[in-house]
Amino acid sequence: MADSDPAPASVLSQSHRSRLPDDTVFYSIFPDSALSSASAAAAAADGLQSLRLRILASISPFTSSYLWQHQPFSLSLSPPSAAALPLHLHGKLRYGDNLEDEWFAVFLLFHISREFPDLSVRVWDTDGEFLLIEAAFHLPRWLNPETSLNRVFIRRGDLHIVPRDRIASPSIVDSLKFLVGNGDESRAGEAVQSAVKARIAGYPEQARRNMHRVRVRVPVSVAQVLRHEPCLISLAVEGFYDRDIDSMKYAARMDKFLSKGKVEEFVLVAVTLSRAMYAQLVQQTFQAPKCYPMPSRSDPRAYMEAELGMKIACGFEMMYQMRRREGLEGKGSTWEAYRESLERSGYFEGLLPGSKEYRRLMEKAEEYYKNSSLFSKASEMMSSPVKCIDEILALPHSADDFRNQEVPPSDDDSWLYTGEDELNSALLERQKEMELYDGMHGKKQKLKEPSDTGPSNHSNGDCDLSNIAKTMESFVHKVSSYKGAEVPDQRDTVDLDVDRFFKDMESVLGRHEMEVSSSYGDAGEGSSSDMDFDESEDATDDEDKEDTFMDSYSDALKRELKSSTLTRSFVRANEKPLKTNQGASSSTQDMDEDFTPVDADVNLVKSLLDSFSSQEGLPGPASNLLGLMGLRLPQDGNEGKK
Repeated sequence: MADSDPAPASVLSQSHRSRLPDDTVFYSIFPDSALSSASAAAAAADGLQSLRLRILASISPFTSSYLWQHQPFSLSLSPPSAAALPLHLHGKLRYGDNLEDEWFAVFLLFHISREFPDLSVRVWDTDGEFLLIEAAFHLPRWLNPETSLNRVFIRRGDLHIVPRDRIASPSIVDSLKFLVGNGDESRAGEAVQSAVKARIAGYPEQARRNMHRVRVRVPVSVAQVLRHEPCLISLAVEGFYDRDIDSMKYAARMDKFLSKGKVEEFVLVAVTLSRAMYAQLVQQTFQAPKCYPMPSRSDPRAYMEAELGMKIACGFEMMYQMRRREGLEGKGSTWEAYRESLERSGYFEGLLPGSKEYRRLMEKAEEYYKNSSLFSKASEMMSSPVKCIDEILALPHSADDFRNQEVPPSDDDSWLYTGEDELNSALLERQKEMELYDGMHGKKQKLKEPSDTGPSNHSNGDCDLSNIAKTMESFVHKVSSYKGAEVPDQRDTVDLDVDRFFKDMESVLGRHEMEVSSSYGDAGEGSSSDMDFDESEDATDDEDKEDTFMDSYSDALKRELKSSTLTRSFVRANEKPLKTNQGASSSTQDMDEDFTPVDADVNLVKSLLDSFSSQEGLPGPASNLLGLMGLRLPQDGNEGKK
């Protein structure tokens, strides 16, 4: 077995290079003392735990009453294996669907950097340096996702960007030393500072506003747990929202939190959740288990309180039972990450899951995992809420403990249905930033200058419609790429054998016409001699045959279109407007229409205007296409008069 151990062990050491979770923010805190000499660094290692405790104490007033979506803000000491980095504190926070958690963590990191001026902070997520996204319109031109690596830090309450002209390709240590010695040079401009700090300006008050209090009717056991550990509500909501078939089996029985069945006593309590948690509970339809008693719907408010309490109780049951099982097995998310890393490293050698050899390798990997520290940590982590709940429910409790308490009313939840104004306000702010950015970089002036893509925009809603057709013609003759429309330098030509194409088409259509003529004709076998041709005549009459084919092909198209209304939808050259009392067209008018050419330019403009009008001021294909051509049509003034 010793020869097979290195494969799972090597994967454990490579787990930090796996793909980042999509809903997790990461952060690191580097004290300046860790960059000093070896003796000073050794002393810093002794003081790192003390620094961690002092940092957590400084943010405790903000976090003590805050409910995190999945996990709280935490800090850990850097592992000894992180030799490439100086000693530091690090952590990660999974925010899930509650983006407020991520920005509240950013606020805490800025606060830490102000309270402890001799340290530097890094923060990032799946998008990379997401703080730069907030200040995208104010960043220097050279800064992009490729050049921002190891350059962005938080220090002394400000955002710092290590300049490229000072360090071309910095490492973490290079950047940290530069921040300590040249902090004034790395401090980002005021526009960048304002954009980033505006995003967290409402905290910590905004964190308190993000909480929502609601009255619920729950079993006594659930009320007992929430009274002692209110933060466990986040795990209950997670268990309910992320339920699957396996966890639903536990909810159907409710062995832990409804042990007495339908004779279980229920009490009315007030529960505090984050707005994201409340929305996850309210917006999901969930049928109560048969063992769970529900009141009549005659009282809508009482039924809503009971329904919300039922979802919380089921969430507690599913969370408790699943974590209890995973704690006994020592698996959970840690095991899943370990197993996925084994698959990525090729440990299973492409074997089919379930095969004999695959099971043998899986058993060895499980044995190695159980003997590692990950097993004990995962088991302890998964069992921690279970042990906490067992200890709370072991305390004496009854329904009388909650009956004489005054329960405050539920908070107004109109915010759940009136978020449109807030969204529009945010969009307007972004629009103003874009307009300011365009004005600073002269893009508006470029649009006003005449170019080969078409005429310029006209102010005051004045738009020359005669130029739309010319602009479209110029636009479609360009090559489109992710940078826009470009004039083609060289284009690969399509090798098409025209003669072969027409002959193939003729053979198909000719065969079809022969079948049609045979079904309508009444000629006998003697008439077949009329269809005999000399092959030499075919060789000398190719041009006549091509003309005949094109004529027949054109006639066939006309017959198909004649029976439809498509031809009537086009505007023809020199067409007079129809009168309102005009009846059906005569056969003479139809014949004249066949010989009247279609005005392509007029039809193009008409189609674009009809499409633009149907958008009713909203974004759409017509406005997007016209915008690419440098045209901006005024809004239809008759819309409000309809």
